[in-house]
Amino acid sequence: MDEAQRTVLHVRIAAGAGGGPEKTIINTPRHLEGTAYRASVAYLHPPEDPGFEIITRRALEKACPIEGIPESLPIDPRVLWRLRKICKQQHVHIWHGHDYKSNLYGVLLRPLCGFKLVTTVHGWVKHTKKTPLYYGIDRWTLPRHDQVIAVSSDLYEASLKAGVATEQLSLIENAIDTEEYQRTRPRAAGGRLRIGAVGRLSEEKGFDLLIRAVESLMDEGHELELAIAGEGDKEAALRQQMSASRHAEHLKLLGFKSDTRALFDGFDLFCLSSLREGLPNVVLEAMSMGLPIVATRSGGMQEFARDGEDAILVAPGTVEELEAGLRRVVADPRLRDRLAEGARARAVRDCSFARRMQRVVEVYDRL
Repeated sequence: MDEAQRTVLHVRIAAGAGGGPEKTIINTPRHLEGTAYRASVAYLHPPEDPGFEIITRRALEKACPIEGIPESLPIDPRVLWRLRKICKQQHVHIWHGHDYKSNLYGVLLRPLCGFKLVTTVHGWVKHTKKTPLYYGIDRWTLPRHDQVIAVSSDLYEASLKAGVATEQLSLIENAIDTEEYQRTRPRAAGGRLRIGAVGRLSEEKGFDLLIRAVESLMDEGHELELAIAGEGDKEAALRQQMSASRHAEHLKLLGFKSDTRALFDGFDLFCLSSLREGLPNVVLEAMSMGLPIVATRSGGMQEFARDGEDAILVAPGTVEELEAGLRRVVADPRLRDRLAEGARARAVRDCSFARRMQRVVEVYDRL
């Protein structure tokens, strides 16, 4: 270990196998090699949560130092004590939070540990009764950070409204390892097209609308199959919706899939049906894998995607919009090819993880 390097501690809360931010966090330490910084990760998770084993396994595969901290209370003094101990042992220079609680804990521990505060704003997509409280904590903590990173333009604007000064704020969009995410087999040239979707099975992902849109297209005579990968609290409802469908044999819930590269390899078309999003990693993965994409103009997608070049964009929240967007792509093989080529080229040009990490290092250097 190079004693001249400065230590960055990434801190996040997660239940289950986590989501897109985990891919960014876990990939970070190896991409800091050769810089003035080294990174480790501390995860707060529910006690006995089997999903944390998946996060740990992914971290080990990417040579990411990770420590799990079980937490059973909303604000647990024992967790604060343990995080303080980690900061002292690792001589942490920069605390990098990734959610409302890690931001709050960072603000509380800074007077005791003397580190600088950085946070990445990934956005809130799942709304619950506690969401207003979480927003309130974020509004209080974000202006108290030395630097704030927003992953999409809408979150950049939201951070400004929360009181973050422009000199404290950077827009650094999510990224993907384009060497790792490459297609290994061709998309279907004919026959039944497989539409894929990936995400938490929850209300804000709009999977119920996607199912209905694909059903309508199959009613028109299009030969399609829909496969949705993920887990979440809407699984039973979505499974029931699929089983009651007249096209049930061509509608599939795949459950959680750890190997997303193999998953995308089996898709001919990717659809993001979300009602709310930041800039989702699954879209970047689909682009890097050279898939034609239909996506809603949800959050960061509105500014990021180039309609007609690397994706077809539709309004969120309606079956009719999803149906119309999918119909265009399903019915036109040349459009599918053009979108696939545009998506892969865009991912390689603008979305590489190494390029993103150069910008993150610049943020650290400002401290």
